[in-house]
Amino acid sequence: MLNMKRLDKQRKNRESFKRVILIVLDGLGVGELPDAALYGDIGSNTLKHIAEAVGGLHVPCLESLGLGYLGNFQGVNRVLHPRGAFGMMAEASAGKDTTTGHWEMTGLVLKKPFPTFPNGFPEEVISKFKEAIGRDILGNYPVSGTEIIKDLGELHLTTGYPIIYTSADSVFQIAAHEEVIPVEQLYHMCEIARQILVGPYSVDRVIARPFTGKPGSFRRTPKRKDFSLAPPETTLLDKLQKEGIPTIGIGKIGEIFAGRGIGEIIHTENNEEGIEKTIEAILQIKRGLIFTNLIDFDMLYGHRNDVKGYANALKAFDQKVPKIINAMKEDDLLIITADHGCDPTTESTDHSREYVPLLISGSQVKGGTNLGIRQTFADLGQTIAEIFHVKPLKNGTSFAKML
Repeated sequence: MLNMKRLDKQRKNRESFKRVILIVLDGLGVGELPDAALYGDIGSNTLKHIAEAVGGLHVPCLESLGLGYLGNFQGVNRVLHPRGAFGMMAEASAGKDTTTGHWEMTGLVLKKPFPTFPNGFPEEVISKFKEAIGRDILGNYPVSGTEIIKDLGELHLTTGYPIIYTSADSVFQIAAHEEVIPVEQLYHMCEIARQILVGPYSVDRVIARPFTGKPGSFRRTPKRKDFSLAPPETTLLDKLQKEGIPTIGIGKIGEIFAGRGIGEIIHTENNEEGIEKTIEAILQIKRGLIFTNLIDFDMLYGHRNDVKGYANALKAFDQKVPKIINAMKEDDLLIITADHGCDPTTESTDHSREYVPLLISGSQVKGGTNLGIRQTFADLGQTIAEIFHVKPLKNGTSFAKML
């Protein structure tokens, strides 16, 4: 009888969730995956190393959700009675980039990583691009975006040639001064590159990188825009949209999924705005999935090996968690996770192959529930699919019953 009552309660809980707020802390890994050696990431642990480097991390709200149970992070304790469910997720896909991580969360597991170009793009690609835009290019090698505009920015001003570069990620990036190549023209160049980069050259993202300023003081602007590949298969977002369940993408989510499966796309310039827009959506949207990516952890701090900046960003987010929770209703579910690691304490400025946190909160969630180590990010998408009663995803095992 007791078991029947418990099962009935679990069923009612799953049926009563009307909204899921999914927040991705871009680049917050919590320890190397077993195959980290294949990616050059042995020893990486983004959160642990940040906490150690700053002499202890004070994030009491994330701590209260069970963050301390995911590893030994200096300053982060294992509270006696966590208010949420907690666990970790391993990435089953090949790769360690933003798109791969987000796609896997929505049920799509990639068997092959996106192509990278450590020696720059081949002449076949560059010649087609130059012919299409009617001018020459500068660069075409892997480098930091801030460094290449410092090195080639002045030459760009005199020639009008766009600056092409890549990185350890699968990206084709085009940098241009806004007074030399207007932003809309830069976006058009990215669209051209996106059409050229197919087949073996199908990079994950083509990225517009506008900048302003004078030699010696160039600075990138918030008008960055990503032109991503569309997911090759059906995702959770497609299924939700097909069933008429609202989907809101905040931050980079729209670009990551090439706009597909997202009913409303809300662009943001930084973490603070991303959090504000998330809270606004919670207060306005009555039903559906609110899917937010907070990019600053990765873009501003992880890739630039800015440990202190990363730590401060984590503390700033932690301080906003109560505001997010206070905006929620009884039938809401909050999920905080990440898409990969980006350890700022290593020599590399690349992403790192790591487990990611899984922290879940809501008035109906059983506090202190250990979700264990999920073998794929797709478990998260499968869980959301079950909560919203859409057809199961191709990959993943739901943990909805554990909530």
